[in-house]
Formats: sequence, structure tokens, C-alpha cells
Amino acid sequence: MEPTPWRDRIRETDELLERLNRLASKIADRRAKALLDGVAELGTVADVARDRGVSWNAVDKAIKKYERKKSADAGGTTTE
Repeated sequence: MEPTPWRDRIRETDELLERLNRLASKIADRRAKALLDGVAELGTVADVARDRGVSWNAVDKAIKKYERKKSADAGGTTTE
């Protein structure tokens, strides 16, 4: 059996990476929405971070990244 030509292997891996990146982005959005629900329930980003055992900065960054993306998708402007 002939090995797959290198150009085909690169194209296949590029397509796979693109699909994985889209999936990772969707998962990050779902996580950020859940974090926002946690803030609504517990009151603050710090409370959510304590509950999850992570830094408040990690929670805050995830939420802000999601909000910037959502704003850009809605036609707003970003600095990224």
C-alpha cells in the first residue's frame, strides 16, 4: 500500500486543526456562559473562582474574552 503523499497529509491535518479550533472556541463559549451563570448565582467573579478552585483572574479573563467575542459578532468593535 502506498503511503499518503505529504501534501495530502498536510491538507488533512490543516482541516483537522481548523475543526478542532472551531470546537475549542465553542467549548470556551459554553464555559464562559456557565461562569457567567455562576457569577449571577454567587455574586462575584471571586466567589466563582473560589468555588471552582481557580484564580479570579482566570475566570475574569474567560468571561471578558467571551464578551469581547460576542460584542464583535454583534457588530461591535474590538481592540484585537
